[in-house]
Amino acid sequence: EATAAHTMAGTPPDIYKGTTAVVRHYVARVVGAVSGMKALVLDAETTGYVSMVYTQSQILQQEVFLIDTVEAPHEDRMPHLKAIFFVRPTAENVRRICDALRDPRYGEYHLFFTNVTPRKHVEALADADEHEVVQQVQEMYADYLPINPELFSLHAPSTAGLRGTNFDQLLFDRVYQGLVSVLLSLKVRPVIRYQGNSEMTQQLAARVGGVIEQEAELFAFRGRDPPPLLLIVDRREDAVTPLLNQWTYQAMVHELMGISNNRVDMSTVPGVKDELREVVLSPESDAFYAQNMFLNFGDLGANVKAFVDEYQAKTHSTRKIDSIEDMQAFVENYPEFKKLGGNVSKHVALMSELSRLVDARHLMEVSQIEQELACTEDHQSAVGEVESLLTNPGVHKDDKLRLVLLYALRYEQHESSQLNRFVDLLHAAGVPSERLKLIPQLLQHCGHLARQGDLFSNKSFFAQAKKSLQRGIKGVQNVYTQHQPFLAQILEALSRNALDEAHYPHSPTYGQMPKPNRSRPPQEVIIFIFGGATYEEARFVAEFNEQQRQIAAAANASGAGTSVGVRSGPPPMHVLLGGTSMLDSATFLEDLAGGKLGSSTSLRRAPQTPSTATAAIGSTTAAIGSTLDSVGSTLGGAASALGADLAAFDPRKLSDKLSQNVVSPLAQPLSSMLSQAASSKSL
Repeated sequence: EATAAHTMAGTPPDIYKGTTAVVRHYVARVVGAVSGMKALVLDAETTGYVSMVYTQSQILQQEVFLIDTVEAPHEDRMPHLKAIFFVRPTAENVRRICDALRDPRYGEYHLFFTNVTPRKHVEALADADEHEVVQQVQEMYADYLPINPELFSLHAPSTAGLRGTNFDQLLFDRVYQGLVSVLLSLKVRPVIRYQGNSEMTQQLAARVGGVIEQEAELFAFRGRDPPPLLLIVDRREDAVTPLLNQWTYQAMVHELMGISNNRVDMSTVPGVKDELREVVLSPESDAFYAQNMFLNFGDLGANVKAFVDEYQAKTHSTRKIDSIEDMQAFVENYPEFKKLGGNVSKHVALMSELSRLVDARHLMEVSQIEQELACTEDHQSAVGEVESLLTNPGVHKDDKLRLVLLYALRYEQHESSQLNRFVDLLHAAGVPSERLKLIPQLLQHCGHLARQGDLFSNKSFFAQAKKSLQRGIKGVQNVYTQHQPFLAQILEALSRNALDEAHYPHSPTYGQMPKPNRSRPPQEVIIFIFGGATYEEARFVAEFNEQQRQIAAAANASGAGTSVGVRSGPPPMHVLLGGTSMLDSATFLEDLAGGKLGSSTSLRRAPQTPSTATAAIGSTTAAIGSTLDSVGSTLGGAASALGADLAAFDPRKLSDKLSQNVVSPLAQPLSSMLSQAASSKSL
């Protein structure tokens, strides 16, 4: 029945539409599959999946009267509700459902699993359904977190259990099953390639290929030429990218504050209002975030100014309510205005906190040296620059450690390496010995002997010349964002159909798998990073996809302009990026150490300094947030002073100005106007 449901389910959005649209499609089918009053029962992981694509209010609009978890004890009987279970097909979840079926709480049970469900699990459910309350069992392939349209994560925070001699079978199963779910949800039957020097990527490629062969009916999709490509690579090939500070909006928020299921915890920000203690950053529901998530911090400040100017204009339009028509227009537009004001509060609060952390941790100085270590081969200068920061008491010791880790990767084989001296300086700065062990661990797992590619573009004269030529032609937009991840080299080679077969061999093909087309580059590519992806790589993939669209559009326009009836060219190459998790520097190092470092929250919340910055955060969020407290007392025109301050974006000046311009109330409270209107003869 699951197979039949899959083949008859209609056509979900394809790879060009993105992971978010695909998962939303499946969640919509699950919730809409049952009519009447219902309860939605989720597990810990599917709760995250659903929250990424649907708001609670959107779920409630589907006649869902209760949202529950499969782990929670079920005591009260609700026979009037129909239960929709949307859970992963794990042995533990199946056991819990079997227990529930033996003593049913709900009138009906509709079971939807997020992945291929073993036959033994289905048989166990059938045996447990003594009361015959199960109405359907289906597979809806949405076993991953859709973060951006071109980005997904399996939410497996550590891969230490699959490194070296370790082999965690449950973790391995989670990873390959997640990849199978991605392929099924996108209706893709791909050619599979893997990183040649990584045993784990080879095992994953073989296991996924085996599932495609075993589940031939599920993967009986229309063939493509060239066929789609699944490329599985290892994080250890590029340890530089997750170690760098980030300066684009989404990546910066994740590095300094942390993003989990599109949510940012701001509860430790001084003076933050209750409604901003946790904020949602979703490109699906926040247009400003969607437009600015890949911009650097400087450009972002200018756009925040424009955003506040827009809010200011709308605020002025509500200051004068003299008639019933004015009031009616205001009430109709108020939800949109309130949402806009909430987004203003959110993004200014985030920018203020990011600015404070940058100042407190001297990140501009630190990041400049990081970028030089990542992008420039100049050992003499590097030694002096790194040493100057290691002896600077104002630089956080974890930032000092990351500088030395980057130095160790770049100059691992340099004859005049100063690594031992830098380790002594770290020890003198108070870096604990367990964190100093990260240096040899990093070189062991991610050093030159563990890599096969040219991470620093310095293995040959031609690579160095090409890098210098590219930098000369393209220029560097920003010294803090000049680094490109190693993924850029892979995508460039793929676009030219020149990815080295020796470094990235094809997995053996089975009867149901397509044969590779070595004469044309693939058009649909899924790149999966075992060990975790980063938001910097996600930004690069998004920009690469946009460049490919522009190239294809220009080629089609050129062909249409020169010949009549010319067929359009092939669609542009489109890339989806996935990883076992989404990394920042702290989680990368935690994974490297095998989960033995403990909490690194101190790195994300630098200690407060006695300055106006502390008051700035509180007054910024409080003053802007106060514009939404109530219609009668807060809709005024105090936003007029924001624009000038945001031009340079100094959060301290901004908050000072805000504190002097408390939002003025309406000249006449709205409740009073409503009373007068109700008694008016004209009404």
